[in-house]
Amino acid sequence: MSTERIRRAVLIVALLNLAYFFVEFAAAIAIGSASLFADSADFLEDTAINLLVFFAVAWPAQRRRKVGAFLAVLILIPAVAAIATVIYKLLNPVPPSPEGLTGVALGALVVNLACAVILLRVRDEGSSLTTGAWLAARNDALANLLIIAAGLLTFVWATAWFDIIVGAIIAAVNLSASKEVWEESREEHDSVEEAFAEMDCD
Repeated sequence: MSTERIRRAVLIVALLNLAYFFVEFAAAIAIGSASLFADSADFLEDTAINLLVFFAVAWPAQRRRKVGAFLAVLILIPAVAAIATVIYKLLNPVPPSPEGLTGVALGALVVNLACAVILLRVRDEGSSLTTGAWLAARNDALANLLIIAAGLLTFVWATAWFDIIVGAIIAAVNLSASKEVWEESREEHDSVEEAFAEMDCD
């Protein structure tokens, strides 16, 4: 698979994520949702990740593994945002609009599934870079399903707890993804070091 195909794929995904970030962020403010706010941070983070991949995929291995490690840190951003909003909602437990929560999450799910399909075709071609981008899209799709469930449950029970719980789960999922990308970037680093050691021996 050509580098240009990878770059084209991640650029499309970056633009899709940026567009829906504005939609979800505005909705999160309008209905006061912790889970939507955390998920909107995911869209912004995914935009940054895919733009980084766009520029870095043609770089040499040493630089790529540094970017891979940076992506692992970047994935922590929505986790921190989710934790902050969960704490805020615990102090202000006003239930969000179930209609808004469900509708916006359905739109986000469509966008993230499209991104995941696009990235699935290239995730094994760019090492930790495209792996990180695909993991982010996959995790967002899973988060959207949880938000939809929270919205449907809020129709039945008007409580903020479903929104709070989903926000906490989004944080946990992103922490796991960050760990996975970090470990892969470290493996790349070790491979590069071994290659240089063999060259020195020769």
